[in-house]
Amino acid sequence: MAPRLELQTLLEGITENVYFQPPENIELLFPCIVYRRDSDRSDWADNERHRHHWRYEVTVIDRNPDSSLVEAVLELPYCNFNRHFTADNLNHDVFNLFF
Repeated sequence: MAPRLELQTLLEGITENVYFQPPENIELLFPCIVYRRDSDRSDWADNERHRHHWRYEVTVIDRNPDSSLVEAVLELPYCNFNRHFTADNLNHDVFNLFF
């Protein structure tokens, strides 16, 4: 299975509403997780890449400011909290996740 699809499955274990790079015309169901590929990291030695991981920006969107989804995402390996903001009366918690 492709790594992004593995991540999709992993996130769907946290909530059923998971969206990868959703277009503007999609109506999101809340609470949800929205994620997109953001960056990457490679480890090099002897002019060869030995390891490569994509970094994803993972956003938990929920009406509840104390959403249990936030803690569930934080428990994922190689995940760290980036920022929090509120828009349209929804709480957005943004994480960086290497996968």
